[in-house]
Amino acid sequence: MKRIILLGASGSIGTQTLDIIEKRSSEFTLVGFSVGYQADMAEVIYARFPSVQAVCLRQEIDAIEFKDKHENLSVLYGDSGLLDLIKETEADMVVNALVGFVGLVPTITALKLNREVATANKESLVVGGKLVNDLLDQGHGKLYPIDSEHVAIAKLLAEAKEKKIDKILITGSGGALRNVPLEELPNATPEMALAHPNWKMGKKITIDCATMMNKGFELIEACVLFRRPMEDFEILMHDESMVHSAIRYRNHRYLCDISVPDMHGPIEYALEEGKGKYEIKRVRSLKKLKKFHFHDFDPKRYPSVEICKKAYEKGGNAPAILNASNEVAVEAFLNYEIAFTEIPYYVEKALKRIPFVENPTLEDLLFTDSMTRGYTRERINLDKR
Repeated sequence: MKRIILLGASGSIGTQTLDIIEKRSSEFTLVGFSVGYQADMAEVIYARFPSVQAVCLRQEIDAIEFKDKHENLSVLYGDSGLLDLIKETEADMVVNALVGFVGLVPTITALKLNREVATANKESLVVGGKLVNDLLDQGHGKLYPIDSEHVAIAKLLAEAKEKKIDKILITGSGGALRNVPLEELPNATPEMALAHPNWKMGKKITIDCATMMNKGFELIEACVLFRRPMEDFEILMHDESMVHSAIRYRNHRYLCDISVPDMHGPIEYALEEGKGKYEIKRVRSLKKLKKFHFHDFDPKRYPSVEICKKAYEKGGNAPAILNASNEVAVEAFLNYEIAFTEIPYYVEKALKRIPFVENPTLEDLLFTDSMTRGYTRERINLDKR
């Protein structure tokens, strides 16, 4: 029986993880979870999973109220509560379904405690990839991806013959605004950008899909997870989100991972430590898949991808600046403060302005994150006066 702590239990990945744990209760048991500001969800989840020993909420007042109802339960709150949840609860695996930079330190903490970590938290690898890999290299814990693209790559690489690989293709749908003319993108509203054609996700990640910042993040994640250079990967636009990744061989044959746009499969892959049995389709050409549509990636339409590549190649704390400025800019867009096309503009501003640190410690990354958020927020406020 694998004991699981689930961070971000009320989000899209979190709720699907709960479905799997409940369905496979003879294999997995939930011993702790966090729900952020959605205190009402804590009651619902605890009622479903009486095996839970500890709960973390975002606000102290919610934690106090929850504790009054459940005296025998360990109830924590805030960022420190997330870490205490990991430290004080006996578990085999931590599933990190948090969104944003807040997920970095919990990932580091879990690995230091030699826990298995299944992560959908892109920021842990984008911002702290080197720190994560250093811990893994030192024998601390194990790491399994949850993102559908990276699960697909892992499965394909296990099947492929390395010497025959030309490129590893990461597919992207282009998000909700993919058919909006370029000249109209500055007028795109949050409502338009949130209407993703294939996936139902949280607001932040859905906007990142529309800018394809998420695809740039996934390129960085892939480099970190698979210890490969950026030039090994290529983005391929794919309307249906059915082909999650593909390997193009030197003889122009393809090895593809194909499934419906649903995260239950990738989550199960991570919970099973990548040991499950998976069917892999072989096709001689992507043209054989007549119901699917593929397009070349357009860097002019999606400048965020190139920004991500440059930040990764620069290294140091540049990816931390990249992430923090993007989080602030996306929030500003959702609040109708800036235009959709200004999101990458403010990211580039921050990358040019915030001091570079070549070999950052965790403390350096935390400081960089705080400084970048402050600068980006101030820059937006000044520009909007």
